Amino acid sequence: MQRRNLLQALGAGASALALPAKLRAASATTLRFTPQQDLVTLDPILTTGYITRNYAYMVYDTLYGMDGNYRATPQMVAGHRVEDGGLRWDLTLRDNLFWHDGERVLARDCVASLRRWGQRDVFGTTLMAATEELSAPDDRTIRFRLKRPFPLLPIALGKASVPVCVMMPERLAMTDPFKPVPEIVGSGPFRFKADERVPGSMNVFTKFERYVPRPDGTLSWTSGPKVVHYDRVEWRSIPDSGTATAALLSGEQDWQEYAYHDQLPLLKRARDVTTRVLDPTGFVTMLRLNHLQPPFDNPAIRRALWRALSQSDCMQAIVGVDDPALYHVPLGFFCPNTPMASTAGLEPLTGPRDLEKAREEIRAAGYRGEKVLIMAGNNTAAGMALGAVTADLLKRLGMDVEIYAVEFNAMLQRRNRRGPVAEGGWSGFVTTWSGTDWLNPAVHMALRADGSYAGWSEDTRINALRDAWFDAPDEAAQAAICRDIQLQAMQSVPYLPLGQYMQPTAFRRGITGVLDGFATFWNVRPA
Repeated sequence: MQRRNLLQALGAGASALALPAKLRAASATTLRFTPQQDLVTLDPILTTGYITRNYAYMVYDTLYGMDGNYRATPQMVAGHRVEDGGLRWDLTLRDNLFWHDGERVLARDCVASLRRWGQRDVFGTTLMAATEELSAPDDRTIRFRLKRPFPLLPIALGKASVPVCVMMPERLAMTDPFKPVPEIVGSGPFRFKADERVPGSMNVFTKFERYVPRPDGTLSWTSGPKVVHYDRVEWRSIPDSGTATAALLSGEQDWQEYAYHDQLPLLKRARDVTTRVLDPTGFVTMLRLNHLQPPFDNPAIRRALWRALSQSDCMQAIVGVDDPALYHVPLGFFCPNTPMASTAGLEPLTGPRDLEKAREEIRAAGYRGEKVLIMAGNNTAAGMALGAVTADLLKRLGMDVEIYAVEFNAMLQRRNRRGPVAEGGWSGFVTTWSGTDWLNPAVHMALRADGSYAGWSEDTRINALRDAWFDAPDEAAQAAICRDIQLQAMQSVPYLPLGQYMQPTAFRRGITGVLDGFATFWNVRPA
């Protein structure tokens, strides 16, 4: 939206400055939130979408949380005991855990939930492969008997990367993990009001009165006591970024999940609005390549792109050129400024760009004019910006390029097709990930090189290094393995990292208690 139209939208919503007394009173108990996009998928096991992850932490709970140092902390569990040389873990549920339907949370519910999640999550499949038996010997004990020690078990269950390991009643957790659960029943601090849902427009959550926050722990990310101060949270989907910003500035909305970069100057000038980056890991971005179809089934063509790619161009297309603090380059294969990140092997990204040399290498590698179809989600500014920059780059390298810009969920449907472009397939897609999803090989779905993730890259050396990472004795050894993984990825090119950017949020000064991490709704309260 152009600035003139944004101001018109502000004028149209200015009546909210004189809200009726009834609405003003309601705002004291209702938090009005504008999510990044509409909530489409309600089963958090079925998607890697962050909108579903955020909803899941409201409605469901997890056995462990994750703090701001990316460490696991007890959440639903009171604690755990490890015996038999690390081969037996007994996790004990804390008291006063109830499902939203009034039933008590039992260990067998959690065992069924763990088994379902373990079939969909990359960390979960590794944990389950190391598990000899998973059982509930009594109502409060979850028992893992392992084939080999697995010291990362708590963070596997508590990680905030997608899909989240949420707990459900056994009757729902028995649902096929590739089909949606038929009912939304969690034990989290909020109930989901399915009867008030308006797809594409509104989702409503109400405080779960029987939720008992854990009595200890430091409040950080998804860890610590989750105390709810609002009786009701309303998510109103506003697809147009200018209209969403106008609603925040006028007071119709209290909190906007994404403060759009082109509107940050306006938001920062507003006296009643605060902008802040909640997640220091930001968003990491990539161009995922299809390893099954020409031209990117050819590793020499994939490698030739390093010489031409400008990560700075990609990031400036998203955040602009005025605030370099909002992006980071070069981006490798792990989230910058976290323990597994390094600059090993990134020299092809940091030297002068040479498009002519890249064109020569692509021709010499055997490019024969095949159609290159790049997919981009058109309901996010970042997706459209990355799609435009990468498509333009490939055109300048002499490729026949088509950009396929559609709603993100529609893009995901086409992404599963393995055939050639002429038969409805694709050549590459651009997307963003939370930096927490690139922390290490355990959670890094796009770096798993066994052909299981769309793009279907396979690399036996990366797979062997990933296995070795789980057995590494300490963080230094793990970091050394990740350097080797990055060096190998620069050769096999499962995808091209496009840069990291920071995503501010914006909220009115009438609310306080917004926590770092991502949009969570406990601790938030009227100022």
